Amino acid sequence: MTTGNPAATDPIWVDEILLRGRSADICLRLPEPVDRGSLRRLVAEAQTRLAAAGLRPGGAAALRLPPSLAYVVNLLATWRSGAQAILLDHRLTDHEVDRALQRLAPQVVVAPIRTGGGGLRVFVDVTEGVTAYADRPAVSGHAVIQLSSGSTGPSKVIGRTADDLVAEVHRYTRVDGVALPGERIILLPSMVHVLGLVGGLLYGLHAGVELVPPQRLAGDAVLAAIAADDSPATVLGVPFHIGLLASTRPAGPLPQFRRMTTGGELVPAAVARAFADRYGVPLGNMYGMTEVGVIGTDLHGRHRPSITPAPGVEVREVDGELWVSCPASPYVGLSDPTRWADGWLRTRDAGTVDPGTRLVTVRGRLDSQVSVGGLKVDLTEVEATVAALPGVAAAVVVFDGAVTAYVQPDGPLSEQTLDELLAERLAGYKRPRTLRLVDQLPRTTTGKLVRSVDALRTAAT
Repeated sequence: MTTGNPAATDPIWVDEILLRGRSADICLRLPEPVDRGSLRRLVAEAQTRLAAAGLRPGGAAALRLPPSLAYVVNLLATWRSGAQAILLDHRLTDHEVDRALQRLAPQVVVAPIRTGGGGLRVFVDVTEGVTAYADRPAVSGHAVIQLSSGSTGPSKVIGRTADDLVAEVHRYTRVDGVALPGERIILLPSMVHVLGLVGGLLYGLHAGVELVPPQRLAGDAVLAAIAADDSPATVLGVPFHIGLLASTRPAGPLPQFRRMTTGGELVPAAVARAFADRYGVPLGNMYGMTEVGVIGTDLHGRHRPSITPAPGVEVREVDGELWVSCPASPYVGLSDPTRWADGWLRTRDAGTVDPGTRLVTVRGRLDSQVSVGGLKVDLTEVEATVAALPGVAAAVVVFDGAVTAYVQPDGPLSEQTLDELLAERLAGYKRPRTLRLVDQLPRTTTGKLVRSVDALRTAAT
């Protein structure tokens, strides 16, 4: 299905895995319904435009598009052309995009000429333009290139083959609790990143699950999308979206609402309780990485915070770190040589694997373990304690010579009040030596809290 360098993906996988099905079946609602016949036609038309601009099999197209029908169509058209898709989050700055383009040298760049809709729109109306960039093959044999979130440092360039993507799509079909054919996924995360891309778009197209982004990123809009049809609905999002729904009161019963599934950061216990009290539906858990996709799930919320490894994925614990099976290095260009070796990817996450049940418990970043006065302190534990305090909207705890907490208040809050509350909840050696109130904690384009000390210091000043 794939070759080495230059990249060449067999277009057959797009037709067989993603685009097949009855022409009249609705696959997307944006909010207008898009049936499979229309999607196939739009993809073929986009292929013609891409080829006219210089895209060839074995080349690459960089997509700098917001979530939109144009994004979906050009992504599938790129793959169907036997080319590599470079996914650039539309929220990146021009400087960040220019650096990525210089490094990856695509044959064409697809970017908006015009966009419509407000800033809170999940999907927008886009008129795209295609421009030639570099007349050379793709830098690798991968079907898709993504940039890591950069929550803990500079973004990494990560490649996945068509075989990788197809295997993950099939993996989803074997996970207990995913949306089934004829049901709906209310999609909240970006399709530029792995959860929305594979767990939302690609799985939905393959399985015959209708993909329904809400019209706006607001609690009432998400509930309106759930209520708009009688078919069962699963909401797919990240912890931020759970908090959004937990704070929104539904206007009436929502029998269509079957579950919410979250990826990304660990869900604070208080947020999970608030969501459960509000809706009474399972809050499913997923753990994955850009490098390998979904690693484990607990979509019924039975084992929180633990998960079961996804079918076909092996997870092992090595000296308190989680390693995951990965047949080839996913990194393109320069990378840390210790990150992948002999078919295993080091996640850099602390965790445990129960030898009897094989349940995996993620403890947070491995570098969250620090020594204070000869005593071990888990920054993840401290951060969870701070984030659960009344009046705290979000918190990041780092070790900057001493334990330091950066706190985004949710209403009136003082450092003295924080310190007094923490004194009741944490041993003295665990408590932050410095508390800094920040109007808005920095986040990545995917909504993850940034943990760079420099970025946090800048936000605090």
